Amino acid sequence: MNAEPGQFVDTNVVIYAYDIHAGAKHNAARALMNNLWRSQTGCLSIQVLQEFYVNITQKIAAPVDVATATQIIRDLSDWTVYAPVPKDVIDAIRVQQRYQLSFWDAMIVWSAARLGCAILWSEDLNPGQMYEGVRVQNPFAGDSER
Repeated sequence: MNAEPGQFVDTNVVIYAYDIHAGAKHNAARALMNNLWRSQTGCLSIQVLQEFYVNITQKIAAPVDVATATQIIRDLSDWTVYAPVPKDVIDAIRVQQRYQLSFWDAMIVWSAARLGCAILWSEDLNPGQMYEGVRVQNPFAGDSER
């Protein structure tokens, strides 16, 4: 088991890693995901897997077939995956209210915090912001903007 703190990956980053038409974002997300595989520090949640499936098979310009998406989800299931329980919904509501986030972003933040992650990779939240002890970094921003 790796002693290094986990790094949580938001849905958009996972989608870009597998959306070959996403240009520079595809390359950056792919590099990040490969690094997390090598370091064995990649973390995500059931929510991320669900959102990934819907978006990668239905909402991107060139959708991935169901069999391929299913295999990607099987592979990502080797990462540390947080499976929320009902109390987590209550805690996410608290996070939502405290930071004025959308509920779904609050669930992501809360899941990353529950896993003890040091970093949350996302383009949807403020880079550098600390939420519940987790620092947001944008994998698509320049080094000085992360």
